[in-house]
Amino acid sequence: MPEGHTLFRLAREQQSAFAGREVHVTSPQGRFAGQAELLDGRVLDEVTSYGKHLFAFFGPDVVHVHLGLYGKFTSGTGLPPEPRGALRMRWEGPGEDGEGVWTDLRGATACDLITDGEVQLILDRLGPDPLRRSDPAKAFARISRSRVPIGALLMDQAVLAGVGNVYRAEILFRQRMSPFRPGRAVTAEEWTAMWADLVVLMRAGVKAGRIVTTERADRERRRGPALREDAHYVYRRAGLPCRICGTEVRTEVMVGRNLFWCPTCQAV
Repeated sequence: MPEGHTLFRLAREQQSAFAGREVHVTSPQGRFAGQAELLDGRVLDEVTSYGKHLFAFFGPDVVHVHLGLYGKFTSGTGLPPEPRGALRMRWEGPGEDGEGVWTDLRGATACDLITDGEVQLILDRLGPDPLRRSDPAKAFARISRSRVPIGALLMDQAVLAGVGNVYRAEILFRQRMSPFRPGRAVTAEEWTAMWADLVVLMRAGVKAGRIVTTERADRERRRGPALREDAHYVYRRAGLPCRICGTEVRTEVMVGRNLFWCPTCQAV
């Protein structure tokens, strides 16, 4: 599932390509056809994201997208390709320099036309977003009262917005914290350090367009960009030796997703 840095980056790209100009909106698949007809030819005011949600403002009407597990935007310049398959929504515009631009949405969990008030209702049920000027104390207030394991709390978007399975595994390893520790056993100092690390990692993810959590000294290749196999400490490394201590990385399902951790570096 795309994590918060992906939505932040998508919003920024779509803002640059379409905002302030008329957008031709269609739904080749048909599932968004009625809404697309209402928006077609209107000026896009702004595209923003919060956590794993994207919001595109056309006056009082807002396109809300949640990509879920399988959703994906693809974009390009010039004439768009012939529509194929389950193409939920397509935008076409002149682009900043007059060259045609387009973006296609497929497979999203949510693609709805909502109001400003409904946007606020979505935001009200989300925790702070490390990519926004959010108050981390709001998240800690919930964490510090909970018996739920921190590995589960980090995946709860009502606690923390934008963190998914990769950031969950990697931030807990980087902070040497067991994913099974109850939230109420996490100290304020530990949470402050975790939040600061998340801000750094997720901003780096926006810039790079990928999640890289390893320090250069902990990679097989220490020069140049991180190779794919060097990008993470524990995520999808079950059965491999920990990069720090050599213990076999373990995995089990927690809140419906595969959790990865080192039982030595992240001892309970």
